[in-house]
Amino acid sequence: MALATPISWPAVFLSLGLGLGAAATATRADPASAETDFAAHAKRAFQEAQARYRSAPGKTAAAWGFAQTCFDLAEFATNKTERASVAERGIAASQQAIARESNSAPGYYYLGMNLGQLARTKGLGALKLVSQMQTAFARARDLDEHLDWAGPDRNLGLLYRDAPSITSVGSRSKAREHLQRAAELAPQYPENRLNLIESYLQWGESNKAQRELTALQALWPSTRTNFVGEAWAASWADWDPRLQKLQKRIEAPQKSLGTSRAQR
Repeated sequence: MALATPISWPAVFLSLGLGLGAAATATRADPASAETDFAAHAKRAFQEAQARYRSAPGKTAAAWGFAQTCFDLAEFATNKTERASVAERGIAASQQAIARESNSAPGYYYLGMNLGQLARTKGLGALKLVSQMQTAFARARDLDEHLDWAGPDRNLGLLYRDAPSITSVGSRSKAREHLQRAAELAPQYPENRLNLIESYLQWGESNKAQRELTALQALWPSTRTNFVGEAWAASWADWDPRLQKLQKRIEAPQKSLGTSRAQR
């Protein structure tokens, strides 16, 4: 089955959740930094969570906690086989968490996240996993919309934004609804407003993008004190360049326009 519109599935799933994709890609681009601080931290967290999971197989929190680290570690996989293997372990752990507690919001959430990692290895086969991701994130949202800084709405918004509208679940109206909701629920979390600004620009809504950029810039200093430490280093390696890029895209044309008017 041919897609009606071309789509890069890795771009879709790289953007989901923790915003580690750009940092991981930049890390691997440097041969001298194959085992970077970012990757090393993800690996340590994975090993620690795996030990807790094995020592307490009946605890739901241990299961979804391990699934969370599977998603993080999969970001630093060097090939599709490795990424799929780690993601499948995360999927299995999430499913175990849900089997023990049917109302486990993190269980559904990290099931969707790891399905996203698996989808990155499937090419066109990723389409088959989209409905499962949609269901998992929607269920997590129903149970706890504040989870992971409004993560369920954030991921649903990206899924609806980037998936094809004819052959899959793509919908601009639904994307707008969920991305705006994520920014409303957790405006202090940089990823939410960055996604919204990028989406507004993608949709040609520059005034709305400018409004959100102004709000994000006002919050930026405080976010530096709220999201600190090794666990957030990879996210900042993604957020900072994205903000700089957006500032250039939005502010440069305005400065150019102001200069042109002044010269008249």
